[in-house]
Amino acid sequence: MVGTPIGNLEDITLRAIDTLKNVDVILAEDTRQTLKLLNHLNIEKHLISYHRHNEDDKIKKVQEFLDNGKNLALVSDAGMPIISDPGQNLVKYLISTGYKIEVIPGVTALTTAIVGSGLDSTRFTFEGFLSINKKQRKLRLSELKNEERTMIFYEAPHKILSTLEDMLEYFGNRKICIARELTKIYEEFIYTDLVNEIANIRENSIKGEIVLIVEGIDKELILKEESLDVFNLSSKELVLKEINNGLSKKDAIKKVAKLKGVNKNEVYKECFEL
Repeated sequence: MVGTPIGNLEDITLRAIDTLKNVDVILAEDTRQTLKLLNHLNIEKHLISYHRHNEDDKIKKVQEFLDNGKNLALVSDAGMPIISDPGQNLVKYLISTGYKIEVIPGVTALTTAIVGSGLDSTRFTFEGFLSINKKQRKLRLSELKNEERTMIFYEAPHKILSTLEDMLEYFGNRKICIARELTKIYEEFIYTDLVNEIANIRENSIKGEIVLIVEGIDKELILKEESLDVFNLSSKELVLKEINNGLSKKDAIKKVAKLKGVNKNEVYKECFEL
C-alpha cells in the first residue's frame, strides 16, 4: 500500500518512488490518474484498474499474481490507499490468508488539513464523507452533536452548502476551517464559522476538493444544557430525550435518576409505559 501525493507531485517520498520502480504490477484506483504520476517519475509499469466497483472481483486475480511470485503495489488517486478509498477488503483478505503486507506511508489530506486548521488537534475524529442519503446524514449529525473532539469531514464542493446548513441545525454555530485544494496552486485555508461560511458560499459559491474541520462541543455547554433540562423537564421527558440520543431505556433511566438525584425506581415508575 503506497501513499501518493494529494496534489503537489513533489510530495512523494523516496521510499514510495523506489517501491513503484521495483514492483511488478500496480493496482490503481484510476489508471489514467496514476499514469500521470508514473510519467512524472519516468516509471513504466503494468497497471491494473482496482476500484470500488470491481474490488471483490479483482482479489482472486491479485492472489494469482502473488502466488506466481509477483510483488504488487496498491495506490489510490491521491493520498493513502484505503482512507476513504478502495482496498480494505483486499487487505483484510490478504492478512487472513497469510500474505505479507507492507505500508509505504505518505501524505493524507486529513492530517494536512487539521495541522493547518488552528483547531484543537490533540484529539480528533475522522468522519470521512457523510452519507448522500439525507436521512442517514442527519442521523449521523445528530449522533455527533455532543462530540467533544475536533471533527474532520471530506466533502464535494456541490454538496458543501447543504452539509454546512445541516451542521448548523444540529451543532449550532461552531468554529470551522475549510481546507481547499490542499498542496495545489490554489490551496486555501478558510478560518470562519458555520453561519458566516454559509452566507459566503450562498453569495460566492466554492470550488475544489474540500476538507472540513469542525470544532467539538464545549463540555461546559453540555453540562449547562443538562442542568437546564433537569430543571425544566420531567423525568419522562428526559428519558425520552436520552433514548432519542441513542441510550437504551435502562441506561436512560439510570442516567436521569443520577441527574435528578433520585432512586431509579421512581424514574422507572414514571416511565413504565414507554
